[in-house]
Amino acid sequence: MADPMSAGSFLQVLRAEGLDVVEVGDWRDHNRNHKGPWGPVNGVMIHHTVTRGSAHTVELCRRGHADLPGPLCHGVITKDGRVHLVGYGRANHAGLGDDDVLRAVVAEQPLPRDNEANTDGNRHFYGFECENLGDGKDPWPEAQLEAIERAAAAVCRHHGWDERSVIGHLEWQPGKVDPRGFTMASMRARVQARLTHHAGWSADAPEQEEEMPHPIGWYDTQDRELQPGKWTTLRIEKTDLLTGAVRYDAMAQVQAKLPAGATLQGRFVHVRPDGSRWTGPICERPATDGSTFADFHNKGSIVANEKVRLEVIYYPAKAGDKKPITITTAYVRGLYWK
Repeated sequence: MADPMSAGSFLQVLRAEGLDVVEVGDWRDHNRNHKGPWGPVNGVMIHHTVTRGSAHTVELCRRGHADLPGPLCHGVITKDGRVHLVGYGRANHAGLGDDDVLRAVVAEQPLPRDNEANTDGNRHFYGFECENLGDGKDPWPEAQLEAIERAAAAVCRHHGWDERSVIGHLEWQPGKVDPRGFTMASMRARVQARLTHHAGWSADAPEQEEEMPHPIGWYDTQDRELQPGKWTTLRIEKTDLLTGAVRYDAMAQVQAKLPAGATLQGRFVHVRPDGSRWTGPICERPATDGSTFADFHNKGSIVANEKVRLEVIYYPAKAGDKKPITITTAYVRGLYWK
């Protein structure tokens, strides 16, 4: 679950993934936001267009039609592998779908069968329409399949999602069959494989030795108070633990004096220049006798101008208890790669 990235960031991550991106008209401001909210976003949805001809397909997805005004997606992936940006914000692509499917996407768990249409998908999914007749006979060129893979991976990489955040329209809304001609299981496998490499990786590029990792090591023994019920950025020698375009694998440990029955939660956060944020998985640790040692792990990557921070929150055992706790020690250990 995350706030949608800005239009500029969307363009940036697609191009960083090695895609040929075409900006169509006023795509940055072309949306259906007046019809409802867009976000929080939870995944990527893939469609086929039931059309032939790139120019016609792109224009239809931008304008829509009498029964369904455009934009009908965020990006149109044509057979030549180009991604045409036609809108940004709420778009008429997902429609109503199954709330159980949405919960599985959020949790990045296997999808249940879609048997209801009770949840607004236009709010929660990035959408890519892909030029194809959808009859099971119209071919899917490899350039187009790779572009779908790269586009989905780009969005997942930015938000810290894995391949299970990528679904087909047929997995969301009962009665839908798109995309037809390849399986979403095979596409998720492609996205999973791509996410193990850096953005823009190509199988055709010569292999390079991976750069040696750099150590992460910050330690702080200064006592500090933590107020209950409020996420707080924990400064450990410095506020921004990492900056710039890096990949990292890090473990934080916080020592605190907690009363019996209380809990301490922690998460890593990516802060972007436009003020939007990605929040990592929340780890919860209950109080133990004496001092509580809470450990929080995350691995991920950030692009240039992003920052990694650690946030913690304390929940007292009794509702209404406003007493702060004392954090006595905090450290972060791990590795990062530029």
